[in-house]
Amino acid sequence: MFTEAAVSMCDLESGSVKVKEPSNRGRWHGCWYERLVQPCLVELLGSALFIFIGCLSVIENGPDTGRLQPALAHGLALGLVIATLGNISGGHFNPAVSLAAMLVGGLKLTMLFPYWISQLCGGLIGATLAKAVSPEDRFWNATGAAFVTVQESEQVAGAVVAEVILTTLLVLTVCTGAINEKTLGPLAPFCIGFSVTVDILAGGAVSGACMNPARAFGPAMVANHWDYHWIYWLGPLLASLLVGVLIRFFIGDAKIRLILKGR
Repeated sequence: MFTEAAVSMCDLESGSVKVKEPSNRGRWHGCWYERLVQPCLVELLGSALFIFIGCLSVIENGPDTGRLQPALAHGLALGLVIATLGNISGGHFNPAVSLAAMLVGGLKLTMLFPYWISQLCGGLIGATLAKAVSPEDRFWNATGAAFVTVQESEQVAGAVVAEVILTTLLVLTVCTGAINEKTLGPLAPFCIGFSVTVDILAGGAVSGACMNPARAFGPAMVANHWDYHWIYWLGPLLASLLVGVLIRFFIGDAKIRLILKGR
């Protein structure tokens, strides 16, 4: 389109050839699709792929590997989908990340709920596909990769705190590596993936290290397992609010920070 427009302008000025310029209507339709529809489709696709890999790694996890297999699978899958799709939608694939991105200026408020819906639907698709390709006995032995770490009420407080801290590391990595201009880096997708791997290795035994409401929602829906499900919404969303405050008031660059900007 840019080349055609340039040729049109040049030819019109020279008077040699008449070329029809792109219509405003065509530009508007392309802009509307790429700004509103395409990012949501990418969030749906990326969430489905990431959660499919994550769920399958839990369902097929052997007793000898412990948390290493799910940790590596989740981290590597997330890094790959962010690296390949991130330039279209921002590569969130997580409602908690989208909330934090909105708070620090990386996502418009009007796109927050469409992103959430896309991510939750992607989580449901990914979990359904994981069930479809898994042997039935393995699927139900793993409760469909739903989070079952918290079994008693005494574990709830520790699990919520763990989810807040673990998600803070993940969301902080996203916001500083991919949104805050002062700390942007080309390795951000894989740093984000590494943060997920580290979180699962460190906190998997405490809360399950979910850090992603869409990752919790899909398997819970498919396996109909809702015990303590709210933990995996409350913890990550609280972490998003915390990171939003940290970046907006303290560690963000001058464009993002709301106070002490200087001159």
